[in-house]
Amino acid sequence: MKKYLKLIIILIVILTPLMIVTSGIRLALTPLFINLEYRLPNFPADDYGFSTEERLSWARYSVKYISGRISDDEFAAQTFPDGSPLFNDREIKHMIDVRNLTVITIMFWRIFTLITILLILFAWKEVEWRTPILMGATRGAHLTLALIGAVLLFLAINFNQLFTGFHLIFFEGDSWLFYLSDTLIRLFPLKFWRDLFIFIGAFSVLLSAVLILIGKRLLNKKEAR
Repeated sequence: MKKYLKLIIILIVILTPLMIVTSGIRLALTPLFINLEYRLPNFPADDYGFSTEERLSWARYSVKYISGRISDDEFAAQTFPDGSPLFNDREIKHMIDVRNLTVITIMFWRIFTLITILLILFAWKEVEWRTPILMGATRGAHLTLALIGAVLLFLAINFNQLFTGFHLIFFEGDSWLFYLSDTLIRLFPLKFWRDLFIFIGAFSVLLSAVLILIGKRLLNKKEAR
């Protein structure tokens, strides 16, 4: 057991931030975040005519698409009341890229969650594994706090640069740049993305803090015995 102790702790330290952050992303893909965000008093109105309910409806629809629950053909076929396409070719191309990235993220979230559940069950059964698993999870939670803190600090200093850098890493070319009159910008203005980063960061911080408190409490109990 001692031979593999360091390796086990390192693996869990790496796994913990991945599980926490992807859980925050998964939560953001539920109706919870969108319903809260669009009803904020300082959320910018659409200068081109969408009502709040229309934006909510199309935003939920878009999230369903990027989550893989709506086909490409159905998404591309959506129209305005006058029959013109709701999304132009550039927007559709970008949404396909976003969907591909989102589906992969959800897949990894499921894998991380499954591994976490298995580790908890294994620690429950095998007493000698509890300490390294708790140590790894606690250290991983501390690492998560450090990473999220750095991102949120950078967000506060220069969100535009962070937003641009994120797109340059995960998307090719300038397919993510749109006119203010494009549907995607009308549905998801810059404030939406800023608040999304904050939402995922706040969730990650909260979950990390809870994990640290639980881990320390259990470790202290074990030492006291």
